[in-house]
Amino acid sequence: MDDQTKSSKDVGVLFDVDGTLVDSTYFHTIAWWQAFRQQGLEVPMASIHRHIGMGGDKLLDRLLPAGSVRDVRDTVERAHGAIFSTFWPAIRPFESARNLLQVCAESGLAVALASSAHERDLRVLRSILDAEPWIDCATSSADATESKPSPDILLAALEKLQLKAADVAFVGDSVWDVKAAARLGIETIGLTCGGISAAELFEAGAVEVYSGPRALLHRLGASSIGKLAHRNDGAEPDGATPGAPRDAPSQ
Repeated sequence: MDDQTKSSKDVGVLFDVDGTLVDSTYFHTIAWWQAFRQQGLEVPMASIHRHIGMGGDKLLDRLLPAGSVRDVRDTVERAHGAIFSTFWPAIRPFESARNLLQVCAESGLAVALASSAHERDLRVLRSILDAEPWIDCATSSADATESKPSPDILLAALEKLQLKAADVAFVGDSVWDVKAAARLGIETIGLTCGGISAAELFEAGAVEVYSGPRALLHRLGASSIGKLAHRNDGAEPDGATPGAPRDAPSQ
């Protein structure tokens, strides 16, 4: 489907991509670390990892020394993109990520990749996912004025699907994902496969947390996604249990 074409479905699910559907978070961490070092800046990898998931501009606001000139910011950002591209051949989808998108689509949900990746990175990530038949639309950094934790990317995905915040759930791996969705009142399912703990995701406002796409797929019927899929026909989601499932087993 053309990404600009409205889905005919009345409910949907938005997915972050990096660290949620594909195992790329730590490649981004290394790429930023090397980009900083090229400018003689020593930024601990742990500090970088904590900020993966927010926009690159805001990551730089947090991690560059105060008063850094614009040329340094631009150079670091370009270097990150160039270094990250060298890792493309090593990036893999998480187990069951493709199946998760397929089952969501076949359950009557519109599926959007609500990514803030640059367009060239997004094309590569979509190729890695190899799930085009089940993706209704996707966003890139070009679709947002403000990056996460601002909700612009999610607003862009909603606009492409022509759905309201109450009609969707969001799946992400970072606290910045959760905070962005919370600004719109969208329920967020957190995944720990990006390296952020379940406790931190719950504290940020996630309604459920799973270890990754495989664990979410296993409990999909009882999740917020399952409830959306059954909302219109009034059926009770298969396997539903009282309260939000807090399943975060190792994969």
